[in-house]
Amino acid sequence: MSERSWSLSRPNILGDLLGTLFERRQSGGGETDDRSITDLCHALLAEKAEISGLQLASHILARYGTLNGDEKTAFFEFLNDDLDIDPDEIAGLAKSYGKDRDMTVFARLAVAAEPRRQELLRRLNQAPGATHELVQMRVDLLARVKTNPALKRTDFDFIHLLRSWFNRGFLVLRQINWDTSAAILEKVIAYEAVHEISNWDDLRRRLYPEDRRCFAFFHPAMPDEPLIFVEVALTQGVPTSVQRVLADDHDTINVDDADTAVFYSISNCQAGLAGISFGNSLIKQVVRELSADLPNLSTFVTLSPIPGLARWLAKEGIEPAEGEALQEQAATYLLTAKRSNGAPFDPVARFHLGNGAKVLAVHAGADISPNGMKQSAGAMVNYLYDLPNISKYHHAFASDQTVVASSAVKALVRPSEQDKG
Repeated sequence: MSERSWSLSRPNILGDLLGTLFERRQSGGGETDDRSITDLCHALLAEKAEISGLQLASHILARYGTLNGDEKTAFFEFLNDDLDIDPDEIAGLAKSYGKDRDMTVFARLAVAAEPRRQELLRRLNQAPGATHELVQMRVDLLARVKTNPALKRTDFDFIHLLRSWFNRGFLVLRQINWDTSAAILEKVIAYEAVHEISNWDDLRRRLYPEDRRCFAFFHPAMPDEPLIFVEVALTQGVPTSVQRVLADDHDTINVDDADTAVFYSISNCQAGLAGISFGNSLIKQVVRELSADLPNLSTFVTLSPIPGLARWLAKEGIEPAEGEALQEQAATYLLTAKRSNGAPFDPVARFHLGNGAKVLAVHAGADISPNGMKQSAGAMVNYLYDLPNISKYHHAFASDQTVVASSAVKALVRPSEQDKG
């Protein structure tokens, strides 16, 4: 069923839209409120009437937008300290509840155990457009956590709520193409984090040809803001160079002749949603969409950067090589370089292996852009999403950090190095 026919089949959608418009008229505008932002927050927490609460929430968010850097820091300190839990109250209630499991005490304990800032953020989120504003507010918070680690308590509550609000069940997968609104296309250009989109012609080459796709997750509260997007090339065989994938004059193929879907760029778009992962769900849903649309596709791979390779080689006192020697270095890094907790050192490897992919192949001279040469001496890697084995590979990685790799990649690593891994 198409999106349009789905919408028309909802008999109450007009009522939903009118209700939203009514809320916006009631909650927006009005006279200014001269109280401090902290007084407004206390008033919002005490407010019982819905309309008055919406007005207060709108006032608070508008006021926050006018604060300077020091004032924003003071606001986060207010959230962190004034709206924190009371450990003594919790300890007393926990002790009472431990004696007789009284339901009334349990309810009081549950309320006391939640910082009041969580309820404040929930009430703020009821204002129109608030979800995006709160995501942006977290960007400000994260900048301050670096110099004031105590604010991690407040960030913990932001993450807790944002994970709930951005639950996979609320996200909408949309294909982005050349007919998508210019406002969204501009954001794709701005948010591309792996292979820079230099201009509109470059974007057109990634969206318009028959053998190119782009998919993004959106949230209903932020309909014009992509959360994460993936760019896909439909090819014959597994590509070994991103420059060939992105070439101005690449030979477009008929999609019915394609046997491989290549995920060559995945970009997170919202800095305020750091730590809230969408990539796993995005790739798996895109695989399902492409499989249903193009049953001739049999292989689903990435063409991924190896962002930690050059740094690791420098740490080991090794000069980046070329050709097959660079492939050996890349394979050794991916299969044996580990963090203190046993996880792979490379962040992209952690992401794809955690999703249930396997290391399929490594390539030298695969990304000769300035950034590709800087971070990995031009090496790239294919991660294979082998559909029948994704769950098995995911379990192996999740249980003991096992890096599943093809025999060809394993053969590139000397036995002495494999023992280290």
